[in-house]
Amino acid sequence: MQGQIRWEGDVRFRAQTGSGHELTLDGPTASGGDNAGPRPMELMLLGVGACASYDVVMILKKSRQAVTGCVARLEAHQEHDPPRVFTRMHLHFVVTGHDLSLRKVTRAVRLSVDTYCPASITLQRSGVVVEHSVEVVHEAQPG
Repeated sequence: MQGQIRWEGDVRFRAQTGSGHELTLDGPTASGGDNAGPRPMELMLLGVGACASYDVVMILKKSRQAVTGCVARLEAHQEHDPPRVFTRMHLHFVVTGHDLSLRKVTRAVRLSVDTYCPASITLQRSGVVVEHSVEVVHEAQPG
């Protein structure tokens, strides 16, 4: 995996992934930023949520669950003093589908967060408490 970060002035940076995607990162206005993009720690939180969500959906599909939606609501807590590392993270998954098994959805989330998602595992190994919860929304079968 590769990437590149290019400083664009003040506290703004342009990130480019090895796969060719680009995005702007910016610092808070109190540090000279102008809210032109997400903060680096926000991206780290989103990375964990996206990684875990990918696993959850793939596990549910392999379990033959008729999943139609998956939303991960993320919350992280940081130390107050620099370097303001994450101390705790909570991932709440709202999974929508037809005839979903709460047991299978809960299992998929647990497997993702605690076993498969490298972003979550990396943080946990560094001492971050990563918690998760599940909500299942049943949709009516079409027609």
